[in-house]
Amino acid sequence: MITKFLISMLSLAIAFPIFVSSASAENGASAAPVRVIEVDGTGEARGTPDLATLNLAIETHAATAEEAAGRNGALAEKIIGALKLKLDGKGKISTGGYSLNPEYDQRPGRESKIVGYTAQNSITTETGALDLLGALIDAAIAAGANRVNYLNFALKDDSKVRSEAITIATRDAKAQADALAAALGVKLGKVVKATTIEAARPIPMQRMGLAMAAERVATPVEPGEVTVPVTVSLTFYIE
Repeated sequence: MITKFLISMLSLAIAFPIFVSSASAENGASAAPVRVIEVDGTGEARGTPDLATLNLAIETHAATAEEAAGRNGALAEKIIGALKLKLDGKGKISTGGYSLNPEYDQRPGRESKIVGYTAQNSITTETGALDLLGALIDAAIAAGANRVNYLNFALKDDSKVRSEAITIATRDAKAQADALAAALGVKLGKVVKATTIEAARPIPMQRMGLAMAAERVATPVEPGEVTVPVTVSLTFYIE
């Protein structure tokens, strides 16, 4: 009976430290640190755009808020009508970014006072008919648009180009990891984490386009190519 009791106590004494060690590892108290190499690779691929977003501004000034807003609304209707006529159903038009603000006379030595109001509105056109862009800009300016805020080109489906960019970025990250491991005298293990970061890179319209349109010269628009940049982050175990 005494022998069996001693054997049971011995078994418990052996098992106990194993249990504590396991719990400590789970809490990260005494576990050996995991050695890893983390790298970021970059890559980009290009594609021919098949979608454009044109944003135009309307700015009006008047002595009263009502008059400034009224002029702006009238111009917006005129510009939208001109754009719809040129688009002929090959795109969509939306408005946004409306504002109405007082104008102040703030000359030194005098009390600031309101001398008028400025109304601003923007019209956005999205179309796949890139050959119409020059005509759209010219028609909008002729109808009363004051400014071209931006002209961005994009891809309706960028999955193929994005995949190419990811492949290039992954190769770059792997090459960096190999070089780093060689420099440190260690051996790379398996990849334990991989993430991608991407951002569209719009192609802005050159300012000269607006000046040429104002001179009644047809506005040239050359979309070029859309670049899709990607960053790939890889984490490797060190064996």
